[in-house]
Amino acid sequence: FFKMNNILITGADGFIGSALKKHLINNSFNVLDMDQKDGDITDRKYFEQYINYDINHVFHLAGKTFVPDSWEDPYSFYKTNVLGLENVLEFCRKKNTPMTFVSAYLYGQPVRLPVCEDDIIIPNNPYAHSKYLGEELCRFYTREFNLKTTIIRPFNIFGENQNEKFLIPEIIHKVFTDEVIKIKDLSPRRDYLYIDDLISALVLTIKSIGNCNVYNIGYGKSFSVKEIVDIILKLMNSDKPVISENHIRKNEISDVVADISRARNEIGWSPSYTFEDGICKMLQFYKTKYGKGL
Repeated sequence: FFKMNNILITGADGFIGSALKKHLINNSFNVLDMDQKDGDITDRKYFEQYINYDINHVFHLAGKTFVPDSWEDPYSFYKTNVLGLENVLEFCRKKNTPMTFVSAYLYGQPVRLPVCEDDIIIPNNPYAHSKYLGEELCRFYTREFNLKTTIIRPFNIFGENQNEKFLIPEIIHKVFTDEVIKIKDLSPRRDYLYIDDLISALVLTIKSIGNCNVYNIGYGKSFSVKEIVDIILKLMNSDKPVISENHIRKNEISDVVADISRARNEIGWSPSYTFEDGICKMLQFYKTKYGKGL
């Protein structure tokens, strides 16, 4: 079933897109990739190059993602993440091609833990709000045009090749390079999932029904920033001092845990990597990058 599929990935050069592309190619899929070098996803002409291809599934990953940047320049997030998705949906509608949309954590301050897909949606930053509007577009296209879509809500994903603006690669970089580990805030807790587990969930959506089902994809347990730093230092046998600046981010959420039972029950997915497994794989990557032993 899988090996005959032609898969199109938007944002194929990004953190998730490059990992997905590598996995699909290694498993004998034929992958067509679209990334920034191909043009602007908000331009309709972006998709003309693939209009005559036989494409069996689209993964839409292109978009702007870094939350702090969304406060500085919300317009660019709404333009790219909403108008860009609209172009993808139109492309899929014309070709009657199912699509998987990678959304985000949209629940704001959770009412309860763990958070399930039916809990109230309160996007608390422009990035999350742009993703919420994207989900609404998917629901509309499924309802009105009978387009098969699946929505994935990843929690905090980490892994090799992630931008060092994100927490875990930033901490690892500091442990390798700085004498003192300075952290803005040690207290927030998040549900962290290793990148390979997200990829396995995405691949399973290729054969899902596609009636705009929404799936939380997380680990099902949260870790504080302090716990993450302690685990990394322990695995590296390091006793470098850690200093907290006690800088609380705007609209900060204290704790997040994903309820992943729907994904387990409906698409047969569950995490394969523990948090420490993922950190160990990242440390091996950084060990090579910096030419240092653990």
